[in-house]
Amino acid sequence: MKITRTSIISGITRTMDLNITLEQGIDYEEGMKIQYAFPNLTASEREFFMTGITDEEWNAIAPDDED
Repeated sequence: MKITRTSIISGITRTMDLNITLEQGIDYEEGMKIQYAFPNLTASEREFFMTGITDEEWNAIAPDDED
């Protein structure tokens, strides 16, 4: 299902094709915790669904400091 979200960080609107069903979306909207509503999604995909934030945006604001 194509999901369009606007990032709460950058304000950029993006669309991502997520492997979810309408029923899962309804479960989430009715209050089910996201990890239970969408157990097949990665943490990054769930973040995008909730906030519109992508991995690239997270890495830009909080890069790994392994040096």
